[in-house]
Amino acid sequence: MKVSLPKLLLGLGLLVVLGYIFSDLVLSDDQYVFKLRQERKQKNEKFRSHSDSPLSEELHEKFDSLRYFAPDRAWRLTAQLERLPAGDTISLPLTDGKADQYTRFARARFEYQGQAQQLTLLRRVSKTDSTLFVPFTDKTNGFASYGGGRYLDVEMPGAKDREVVLDFNRAYNPYCAYEDAFACPMPPAENRLSIDVTAGEKTWKEH
Repeated sequence: MKVSLPKLLLGLGLLVVLGYIFSDLVLSDDQYVFKLRQERKQKNEKFRSHSDSPLSEELHEKFDSLRYFAPDRAWRLTAQLERLPAGDTISLPLTDGKADQYTRFARARFEYQGQAQQLTLLRRVSKTDSTLFVPFTDKTNGFASYGGGRYLDVEMPGAKDREVVLDFNRAYNPYCAYEDAFACPMPPAENRLSIDVTAGEKTWKEH
């Protein structure tokens, strides 16, 4: 049976499209994990440098790597975004006894394994950051993760966005987890999660 050229081209086009869809489904997780591991590698290199590291001088020679939970795409969550009135401010105590002022930008609501959770997304009053600041605590604190809680940076949503991505694989420790000389904002009570966030950076241990 003779197949016309237009039909043949159409069939080839469909195969190409299906190939792209399949490769995206198969490779996207690998690409995500690869990028995440590259970011962690770069952070380790930053911590090894004497000019741009929170580690004390005596720890540089011992330092090998920060400790992380294994990358898990399930911890890259999409949350419902509830914007808050402009000017809603909160004072976050610092570990040195002082405080920093933040604006409550929005609340992010999500479910994990059937449990409803929410976090308040903050903007620092004195800065024009391109990302939102999310200090939080969870049930791993003091065990697998740093006892004082961890931080998450979230991309600024667009004006019409109703959802926001919370990537807990990128949760990180405050600098005061490595050196007491740093002053770090403490997570507010409204950002206490009732789950074990087994993602992101683990507790710091000297090597």
